[in-house]
Amino acid sequence: MKWFEIILVVLTLGSGLVVLLDKLYLRKRRAEKASLLDSEEPAVVDYSRAFFPVLAVVLILRSFVAEPYKIPSSSMMPNLLIGDFILVNKFSYGFRLPITNTKIIPVSEPKRGDVVVFKPPHAPDQNWIKRVIGLPGDRIGFHGDTLSINGVPMVYEDRGEYVGKGRGAEMTGASLLSEQLPGRTHTILELLGRADPRGQGDWVVPEGQYFVMGDNRDNSEDSRFWQQTHFLPEENLRGKAFLIWLNCEGWFCKGSFEPSRIGTGIQ
Repeated sequence: MKWFEIILVVLTLGSGLVVLLDKLYLRKRRAEKASLLDSEEPAVVDYSRAFFPVLAVVLILRSFVAEPYKIPSSSMMPNLLIGDFILVNKFSYGFRLPITNTKIIPVSEPKRGDVVVFKPPHAPDQNWIKRVIGLPGDRIGFHGDTLSINGVPMVYEDRGEYVGKGRGAEMTGASLLSEQLPGRTHTILELLGRADPRGQGDWVVPEGQYFVMGDNRDNSEDSRFWQQTHFLPEENLRGKAFLIWLNCEGWFCKGSFEPSRIGTGIQ
């Protein structure tokens, strides 16, 4: 959440400034009034000295290395379940400043099939997660239950009927399919023959933007349904999801808990 990021940055900078001022000026001033053995260090300096290293490490890790997120919806089933806690690689697509998300060092660009966390253009205060389907310049089509990229329909393999658990039990009975994207194969869920007509159409992805979709094709508010723009700007990316480190629904893991998902890589 952006408010947490702002608070973390303010506390880190504030405590760091107090430590710096104490080292350059305040300590000398105290030494002039009394011997260092007898002088008392102000509480704000003491707390700043104790917390600054911890805050700085958390800020650096969270901003430039990896950030945790929790999956709140079923839009990425069957690959990500409600209650999955995931880690997002923050430097996959470049190093970005906290709060503003401004890229300062480019690293690489998203690849087709990557699962990404981003701020949707119509809800910039939220973090969403979807799969990159269309790259800049691609022609994306979705008609009936079939995705096509640059005029080529994707190949699907029937993997049987899906059986959901916990809050995802509502998807029991959906078709579990293997979708073969160019260079990447992953699983999706579809209620065959029940595709939402509002999500049908053809789109050409502009430069610097991406077309994203959820793996739960009939329960995902993705690029197909965004009204003002169907595309995700590159600058809205937060990072690439790569690991599930816990699955837990409800407070204190009351309800569903799947230990087998701990440490699972995100494909």
